[in-house]
This record gives sequence, structure tokens and C-alpha cells, in this order.
Amino acid sequence: MTAAPTAPPSTALVLEIDYLLGVTFSASGPEADQPDWPPQPPRVFSALVASWAARGQRPEESAALEWLEKQRTPRIVASGHIARSAPVRFVPPNDAESGRSGDKAVLPSLRSRQPRRFPATRPFNPKVSLHWPDTAPDDGTMAALEALAADTAYVGHSTSLTRCRFLREADGPLPENARWPTWTIYPGRLDELRRAYDANQRPGPGNPFKPPAAPRTEAAGVFADRWLLLEHVVSKTGGAGMPDLRAAALVAKKIHKTLLSGYGRIGLHNDAIPEVVSGHQPDRGPSRAPHIAIVPMSFTGFPHADGHALGFAVIPPRGSDLFDDPDFLKALRAVAPVDEDSERRLMHLDGFDLTFAPTFDPPENRRSLDPALYTTAATTFATVTPIVLDRHLKERGEARQIEIADQIAAACRNVGLPEPADVVPDKHSALEGAPSAYPSGNAPAWMRWKLPDALASRQLTHAVIRFPQKLRGPVLLGAGRFLGLGLCRPLDSKEERS
Repeated sequence: MTAAPTAPPSTALVLEIDYLLGVTFSASGPEADQPDWPPQPPRVFSALVASWAARGQRPEESAALEWLEKQRTPRIVASGHIARSAPVRFVPPNDAESGRSGDKAVLPSLRSRQPRRFPATRPFNPKVSLHWPDTAPDDGTMAALEALAADTAYVGHSTSLTRCRFLREADGPLPENARWPTWTIYPGRLDELRRAYDANQRPGPGNPFKPPAAPRTEAAGVFADRWLLLEHVVSKTGGAGMPDLRAAALVAKKIHKTLLSGYGRIGLHNDAIPEVVSGHQPDRGPSRAPHIAIVPMSFTGFPHADGHALGFAVIPPRGSDLFDDPDFLKALRAVAPVDEDSERRLMHLDGFDLTFAPTFDPPENRRSLDPALYTTAATTFATVTPIVLDRHLKERGEARQIEIADQIAAACRNVGLPEPADVVPDKHSALEGAPSAYPSGNAPAWMRWKLPDALASRQLTHAVIRFPQKLRGPVLLGAGRFLGLGLCRPLDSKEERS
């Protein structure tokens, strides 16, 4: 009996990019001070087009580029990175022109200097790859792509030296760190680049790309898992040390006011500030929609932890895209100018004499500043900062514990979380180093949590909360959640056990 023919295995097209110097110079936009990492497909495509032009614009290679721009959006496999800040440098422009012979103005030392930025980043792994699953070019197209890649000496700035090659690989599961790009190419991109070059114009960044929604197998709250970290740093004048974690809500409130002042500095006031940042409706009433939370990042949950705060984090609502909003980034830059000595943006908090360095990448040597400690999926969570209950308590004894548990369950429902399977309130946190919700009767006043006036009379409690299904953090509960109270950490995650 003749066996049925088997279908040939599907093939993936892969472009490998190896940054030979271990660093890449490329800005995410003309005025940006942040590097573009990982390199987006339009940038890579532009590098291939530059090779095509340098090689004589061969028709078989232009056909290969036109074929590539019609393929589906690739996935990017890239490591994390450490960004270098990009303060303004004043440099002479290139290609000075003069209308007469012997004009000294063409000399670099005499040219007028223009402000420029040179963002750079050092990836943990200098090799990046773009993957087009289930994509198989014919032999002629593949040969043309290989030739273009072999002559692509840089991607980004000309100092970002690269070695590139196209490969055919057996289609299979992508690495865990594969991600969708922010920008993508499209049919007609080659012609668009040629027209921009002929007109001496800067080309557009490509088309913004919205990743397809992944099937959700876990519940999730209203807050996003991409955070803006505010790492505490010692300023040139010394400044104060971080206050006790029990004063974190007051610092968070001041950080919020500072961010709002950034909008004023760029000419946006009151109604012009988005509700997701201000927390207020146009009529100045409190927002009914989720808005940013500002939470402390503390040394808790580890052996010998003492609970001291290392910084704060700004957490937007899930799906808000706040950190891609140009106005938010301008406001942030207005209150966090570049410090020339450290070459970092620094935000100074008047009244507390605290200085913070904003970053989207957690420092490698300060694990307590890693949002993954809070965003990992788990079924059981414990409070780092106590929950502020929504209503005053009426019961006593065991009934009081039941009343507290009921309020915590309601707080979960209020932020879109599933009904907890179990709630265990307690004066003390289950995480080492976290301060108790309230001191003993003979304790000094400074051991009490410092709350804004609107919350000062409310009851505080720690808790362990178990859900009937896996839940992806962050979990923030209670009346003080927008100021970092009711912040929870997973108890049954890999992060917690490591």
C-alpha cells in the first residue's frame, strides 16, 4: 500500500542583525532623546533600500524589496537593553555651502552650531532577528535578499555597524521574547522612500502597527503592566533620603501634582489635561474612569527585607497608551530636564527634597524596582501597602473580620477583578519587610501610616487574597489605590520563589 504523500514543512524567513560594536545609535524620532530599540521594520527596510541604491539599483533586488514589503508584519526577537541618555550637543552641520571661493565659513570651527541629540543603547545581546512565519521566497528573491543583507553595513546611524543575513528556517514556535513591532512597512514603501530621497525630505516612520489581540486565558485588572519607573537618586546637593514607606501616599500625591505641573509648562491647563492623568472630569468632579496610579517600589518580600522605598512607579490604565502620548512625554520632559553631569533626566520634588530619574527599564542591580514582581500571573496575592477600606466599620470581634473581608471582596469587584475565593485580613503583611497596617497602642505616632486628609479617618488592613483563577497583576485595591495603597504582590509566582 502506497503511503500518502506528506506536506513539505512550512518555512519561515528570518533576517539576523548582529550589532558588531555591541551598541546601536538610533533615535525613535527626529527630536527624541530615547533610542529606538529594538529596531523597527521600517528602519531595517530603509537600511536594505540604502544597500540597494549603493549596489546600483538592480531590478531583481528592487523586485525582492517590493516582494518583502507585501509580506505580513514580522515579529522581532531582541533582548533588553540599557539606554544612554541623550543630552543636547551643539555641533556644526554637515555639507556647508559657500557662494564664493576662500570663504572661511566652510571651516568646521567657524560654522554655526546646531542642537543635536545622539541617543544610543547597549543591548544585553547584540543580535536581533526579524521573523516572517510561513513565508517562503523563491530562489531568485532569496538570492537578491541575501545580497542586500550582506551589503547592509549599518542599521540606524552609520556608526551602528552591523552584519546582516537572511535565512530560511523551519517554521516553529517563536522564542518567548518575540514581540510585535510598533511600526510596520507596507506595499509602496520602496517607492515612497525613493520619492522622499529625490525631494530631499525625511521619510515618514512607516505605519503604526496594532498587534492582534491575543486570546486571554487569565483575568486581569484595570492597570497596565508597562510602568514608568521613578528611581530615587542622590542629587548634586545631596537631598533627603527616601521617607519611610508609611509616608508613600503623601509622596505619590506630590509626584502627581508635579506631573500635572508639566502640562502647565507646555501650555496645557485644566480641561486640556487628559482625564487619565488628572483623575478629574471636565467639571472638576472625580473621574469615574480608571486613571494613573502612583505606587512605591520598596524592598519587601525578600529575606532580610526592611521595607525601605527605592522609588515610585506611574501605572496607567490598561489599554490607555498613555506612554505613547506626545503631550505626556513633553510634560514629563518639562519636569524632568536632562542633568548635564549624570546625563539622565531628573525630576526634583519640592517640599520633600527628593530627586527621581524616570525610566521605562528597571535597573539590573535593583530588583525591587522591577514591575515583574507585581505583574506576574498568580492566584494568591498579599498586600505590600495596606488597603484603605471604602466604608467605616460597624462590627466587633469575629464579625468585624467578616465585614473587612466583604469590603475587600467588593474592592476586587469594583476594579473588574473576579470574586475572591478567600480573603484573610490581618494587621500584618505576609511579605517580609512591609510595615504593619497600624501600630500597637503604645507605639509612637510616627509609626502610623500618613494619609491625605480625604483618607485620614479610614481603616487600614493588610490581607492575603486568593482568586479562583490565575490573575495577571498589577492588583491595586481600595480607596487609596491611586496613591499606592492596597498594592499587592503575587505569593505563588516564580518571581516570589526565586
